[in-house]
Amino acid sequence: MSKFLGVPLKKPSEVDVIKPLNNLIQSTYNGASEEEKGKYAEAVNEFSKQRNTAIWKFFEKYEASLEIVYAYYDQICALETKISVSELQIPFKWKDAFDKGSIFGNKISLTHTSLLYEKVCVLFNIAALQSCIAANQPLDSDDGLKLTIKLLQQSAGIFQYLKGATPAAVPSEPTPDLSQDSLTVLQALMVAQAQEVFILKAIKDNMKDQIIAKLCCQAEESYADVLRAMQKESVRSLWEKEWIPTIAGKQAGFHALTQLYQSLVCRAAKKIGEEIARLRNAIDLFKAAQTRGGNETYLDEYFSRAKRNLAESTKDNEFIYNEIIPDLSTLTPPGKAQLAKPLAIAVPMAANFKDIFSSLVPVELHRALTASDMRRNEIVNVEIMKLREATQTLNAVLASLNLPAAVETADGNSGLPPSLKEKANEVRQKGGIENVQTLLKDLPELLNRNREILDETERLLDEERDSDNQLRAQFKERWTRISSDKLTEMFRTNAKKYREVITNAIEADKVVRQKFEANQKGIQLLSLPPDQIQQSLPSASGSVDPNCSSVQRLKKLMDDVETIKAEREAIESELKGATFNMKDEFLIALQKDGAIDEPALSLARIGQVLNPLQQQVRESVERQQSLVSDIQSAHGAFVSETGSCGSSRDTLYQELATAFDSYIELSGNLQEGTKFYNDLTQLLVVFQNKISDFVFARKTEKEELLKDLTTESSRQACPATPALPSHYASTSGSGSDIPPGSAPSVPPVAATANIPYPAQVHGMPIPYGTQPGVPYPAYVPAPMPQSFNPYATLPYPGNYQYQGFPQGPQPGHYGTYPGSYANQQGGYPNQKPPGW
Repeated sequence: MSKFLGVPLKKPSEVDVIKPLNNLIQSTYNGASEEEKGKYAEAVNEFSKQRNTAIWKFFEKYEASLEIVYAYYDQICALETKISVSELQIPFKWKDAFDKGSIFGNKISLTHTSLLYEKVCVLFNIAALQSCIAANQPLDSDDGLKLTIKLLQQSAGIFQYLKGATPAAVPSEPTPDLSQDSLTVLQALMVAQAQEVFILKAIKDNMKDQIIAKLCCQAEESYADVLRAMQKESVRSLWEKEWIPTIAGKQAGFHALTQLYQSLVCRAAKKIGEEIARLRNAIDLFKAAQTRGGNETYLDEYFSRAKRNLAESTKDNEFIYNEIIPDLSTLTPPGKAQLAKPLAIAVPMAANFKDIFSSLVPVELHRALTASDMRRNEIVNVEIMKLREATQTLNAVLASLNLPAAVETADGNSGLPPSLKEKANEVRQKGGIENVQTLLKDLPELLNRNREILDETERLLDEERDSDNQLRAQFKERWTRISSDKLTEMFRTNAKKYREVITNAIEADKVVRQKFEANQKGIQLLSLPPDQIQQSLPSASGSVDPNCSSVQRLKKLMDDVETIKAEREAIESELKGATFNMKDEFLIALQKDGAIDEPALSLARIGQVLNPLQQQVRESVERQQSLVSDIQSAHGAFVSETGSCGSSRDTLYQELATAFDSYIELSGNLQEGTKFYNDLTQLLVVFQNKISDFVFARKTEKEELLKDLTTESSRQACPATPALPSHYASTSGSGSDIPPGSAPSVPPVAATANIPYPAQVHGMPIPYGTQPGVPYPAYVPAPMPQSFNPYATLPYPGNYQYQGFPQGPQPGHYGTYPGSYANQQGGYPNQKPPGW
């Protein structure tokens, strides 16, 4: 009939998506190889280019632009399945589509750091672009009519979807164009316009007058619903000045067309009186439509036809039929035929969509794989701790009995026993006491570096919170954004956990230093050349017959000790290398059930792989009990036969053996401690980067909101809108809302070794944000360095224990487990962390 109304577009702002997205992907997929990291970086750069192209293609209102913006929307949908969208700290800013700005040129805008908000705004612009392209289509061809119908119905489907998606994506008050009332109007308008195009096609195809009348009756009702929705107080000031007159004119015009085509049905049925009544009403409605619609000429042809038909029928009735003209209120409505309807959003929207993040696995699968790895690591750590604890207990027993040195000197040789020579050589090869002293000296500096990063991180959070609280107190209820305390809850929790870790590490450092000081004399002696160690030994008190039975028995038992230690090294190596890939099983479960029962699947596979090794650990520990009993018994016989017990030389041998065990343990602990602090530095820098992204995004959001609040009073009042037409009978239409989707559950993360330098690194926690259906995400433990210190326990968040897992050793037991941390490089980054 007349021109169609195209929805104005939201204006976007350019934003850096590369840095925050790279930070998120690298922290989430921290186990990736360098080649994979390179692919991820390329994909992020491509995504940034794709966004920069798509957001401005919206304003090129051509059909070719649609495929480009469709592809960007499809990429957002693909990306949100592979990352935790609430972690992405990008300040997306979009302006209101209907706001014309104030006298100062400012427009209402909204900034949110959610990828879901970007998705909603992109969808709005896609629907708006579809309506604009549809409005410019030629309607004199079947192709033009079909494309217009398709685009208008797709646009209606998007606006219908947005009514449910917007509240989930925008936790604060949205811009007016995304309000529920605005979206209801736009959905109804697109459906009404699509119904109008169906009428044009029906007229072009010469369909029956009865069908066209029913189509027109439905269009009249649809435009009446649009007009009623537009007149709501919450949205009536939004529309262009010609929108309401145009809709009012179309509503009257389609009412007139309904009567015109129904009069043709009456003419064919020789119901002259009813025909005349309908034609008289049609002429009145055509006049009203032209008046309300601005005297447009698109109804002139139908208006003229109605007047001609009325003149002919009136003349025929006066001279031939003489029928009584019925009252209009007694006439039966022609009925309605609804052809236009919202179309569901296609997935994908682009015809040839290519996922540039295809190398990333779905986030649910990644979480399941991470949780599975942590379950395996927990069991492996427990079993290795059992082996280490048993070995250290065995070493302590041997040192207290001066074994094997006592039997090695049974031949009367006054030189160093071979076992002590080997121990001294190993100490010197490892750098001697100087190496331990250097590592001890470096610990405070490494500690202070981490403490300073964490202090700066917490300072950033405190500054942002104080600024938000100050503005909230100033603007009160007008300060509509979410409070910092709610958004930073997990940031604060993880910062507190990092603080606890550093505190526990300090205590562990004290234990290491105390152990060094207690054994410093023996370590210093072992660091000397063999001849100097020999000079330090007291003279031998006598000789022992090397052929006596007790000596031979002890030598045999010492061989058994070496055997059991070698077996344990092999078992430990197998435990560390016991890996399995659950990806295929998880993918099958995800495709079959739509969810992954990670605990059940993982525990079954873990049992298959680790049960044999666990059995070997149990057997080794049990064997040691009888071995230690035999050694103690044999040593008692040895003392009885030889009388060699308690000499000053034997005492020094015991001290040296204890010093060697302490040196090996200290070297491992200090190396682990150094690695722990370096790994913690990397994690804290990533943590600080995420908080920096968050603070920057909040600053941008704050500045935009301040700009809107300070210019709000200068906005001009909008002109009053026309009242509802007097002939309008109240009708109601409804659109089906799509409820917001619920957030993916975050699988629990297993606790690992209960020690201060230790835990597994499996990606960063969710620090901030909300997910659809979940006001605030459940706490996800912060990642910790993988190496650990054996002196104290660190309670894991929530004290979570996997059902069926073996418990670790009790606090106070000794043992080291450096773990494997191949994906994290040691050392401190060349660049200082942000904020230094």
